[in-house]
Amino acid sequence: MPTAARLALVLAVLAAGCVRASSSPTTAPAVERAVSNDAPAQRSPAPPPGPATVREKGTVGAPPGPTADSVSPADVTRETARLFGAEAPPPLTDTMAAPGAPVWDIDVRSYETHARVADYVRIFSGRAKGTFELALQRQTRYGPMIRERLRRVGLPEDLTYLALVESWFDPHAYSRAAAVGMWQFMAGTARGMGLRVDWWIDERRDPVRSTEAAARLLNAHREQFGSLYLAAAAYNGGGGRVSRGLSRYADALDGIEGEDRFFALADRSYLRRETRDYVPKIIAAALVGEEPHRYGVRVDTLAPFAYDSVHVPGATPLAAVANALALAGDSLSELNPQVLRGMTPPGDSMWVRIPRGAGIGFEERFAALESEERRAIERVQTRKGQTMVSIAKAHGITSKQLAWFNPKVSKLKSGALRAGQTILVPRRDVVLLARDIPNPSVERYPRRATTAGRHTVVKGQTLAGIAKRYGTSVATLKRLNGLKSDRLIPGQRLVVSARAASTRPAAKAAAKPAAKSAAKPAAKSATKSAAKSTAKPAAKSATKPAAKSTTKPAAKSATKPTAKPRA
Repeated sequence: MPTAARLALVLAVLAAGCVRASSSPTTAPAVERAVSNDAPAQRSPAPPPGPATVREKGTVGAPPGPTADSVSPADVTRETARLFGAEAPPPLTDTMAAPGAPVWDIDVRSYETHARVADYVRIFSGRAKGTFELALQRQTRYGPMIRERLRRVGLPEDLTYLALVESWFDPHAYSRAAAVGMWQFMAGTARGMGLRVDWWIDERRDPVRSTEAAARLLNAHREQFGSLYLAAAAYNGGGGRVSRGLSRYADALDGIEGEDRFFALADRSYLRRETRDYVPKIIAAALVGEEPHRYGVRVDTLAPFAYDSVHVPGATPLAAVANALALAGDSLSELNPQVLRGMTPPGDSMWVRIPRGAGIGFEERFAALESEERRAIERVQTRKGQTMVSIAKAHGITSKQLAWFNPKVSKLKSGALRAGQTILVPRRDVVLLARDIPNPSVERYPRRATTAGRHTVVKGQTLAGIAKRYGTSVATLKRLNGLKSDRLIPGQRLVVSARAASTRPAAKAAAKPAAKSAAKPAAKSATKSAAKSTAKPAAKSATKPAAKSTTKPAAKSATKPTAKPRA
């Protein structure tokens, strides 16, 4: 055997011997250039305007390709057995060594033949192929940033595909429940994770800030459940529901380890249909996304989401920043999707993202603009008889556009404005970059049989504090919610009474018997008192809860399309 081949064989055997020591393969970090001072919008004092510093992220070179003296797997097997004996670790395989072969850092191969995974592979490469291709195109823009943020907290980079399932990587995705952004946060959960959500700024739409919040939340769920796929299920359906499911079926799940626990729990039909399908969607998206050519999926490439940042005062038009940089306003708006009204919030200075390398000399060029151009709004005091329509018309905008900047105006019954109010009137170039969106604070939860006896955790709350508020104990709360520790996650829904914990099972178990055993005798009864004492209570206590707890969820889970993830 040539010397080069012998050396390659030794190296391959040594690598095989290390397989036992390292069970999780490493991947090369994505290339990114980011801003070191990219802070969220905040009310605290900030440094004067000026370009932020830039740091470079390093890259790792690609592994060398095969040579003429390449060593076969059979050679490695023989030499490994000779050196390590019968207990030798398994040798490297062709799949592991093949250049260009897909490598996942989540377990997809074990489940690629699962029925629901296979279904979604067919969907993503079939009837939803066009939308999936658009999502993969967006991934070329946002993927490097997302993977880097996941790495920071020790999460697998392929959890990137969770964002594809949530929103197709669309920063402006808006669901029926008013979940917003690439990671589909509800307003309350977003605030609990440290994101700013108000009339002027919605960081759920910010690809960077929302990714950082999602990574923290997923990491907390992983630590709670010890499984990535259970963590993903908790992200979609709530940690409380997953905890209660694991507690309820503890005996059936005994002995099942790792990611199999999610599939075992999903087979019990305890989780909602959307949550049961959630992990199969992620696995299918990773399979198709890492080998698009295999499934006939085309991926067009976009420029990576890279930027510098500059600090500007409150009530500064994005258009003014763009003018100082000689840029189109739309390009600046695309880098700052969290800015809702085409301007920085009144009174709040903030960092604004700009194209990479464009910040040199910004401070001088911005200061050279006319003072009116750097002022986004004019303040107008209302007079008797004025309306939003009359003020808007006088400034060349519509009343709807004027309302985007004045969410709390006070009106008389006649529709006229109360005199003496301050109305913010925006410049027309500010209006052009403002977003026509619903109130960011709106949340729409599905109607349930009851919301009594349940509590949504907000940031800073503890089990002890919640227990005291509802007159119960920490031990009871942990038992009702299947919790093994006292750790809580903002947005988590807790059952706080035994009655609430048993509402749904009781309704399902009692609905039909109650209807038969109470309603019919009541109908046959000859006295009015009997009808009142049996028929009405039966209808009220059994029929209505049954309709709410079984009929509506069943209709929702059956009619919801499976081709498109929640977005």
